[in-house]
Amino acid sequence: MSQTYCEYARTRPLHKLYHDTEYGFPIRDDNALLERLTLEIAQAGLSWETILKKKEGYARAFEGFDLDIVAGYGVEEEARLLADIGIIRNRLKVEATIENTRRLISIRESHGSFAGWLDMHHPLTPGDWQRLFKKTFLFTGGEIVRSFLLSTGYLPEAHDEDCPVHAEIITLRPPWREGPLENA
Repeated sequence: MSQTYCEYARTRPLHKLYHDTEYGFPIRDDNALLERLTLEIAQAGLSWETILKKKEGYARAFEGFDLDIVAGYGVEEEARLLADIGIIRNRLKVEATIENTRRLISIRESHGSFAGWLDMHHPLTPGDWQRLFKKTFLFTGGEIVRSFLLSTGYLPEAHDEDCPVHAEIITLRPPWREGPLENA
């Protein structure tokens, strides 16, 4: 029998901190949602431990994930990012983050925020979420979409039901717990 993330994180300090304070917690802020999407994309083919070690480097390199700043990145900023040892220096992943940010600007204009766009589509089946993300964003395969939605409170099962963090998240009314969202 394999370990759940809750069990796994107990003995690994970086994972424990992420598990206890971020994973599965509802996120409403566009910059924080961009950060999570970027980190999930960066993780493709790598361990989550590697990404957690570079999390601060990402925040610095992408200037706090400010949508307006990142959407304006050009050739110089892309070159800077590809030379930055604080992040995963994969051209496709860096380009995807910049282009996805530009797409998030359009989403913000049409839906008020990335969270508003997510809310409008909630709830969808995992397959429908994957198709929507594939149509809307770059570098968003099934596992990336699933991990993003779990980590931001749009899908259940981020935590074991007997995990104390699960009980805390329930009090925050995550989208998966609330069913169809108002204003959607």
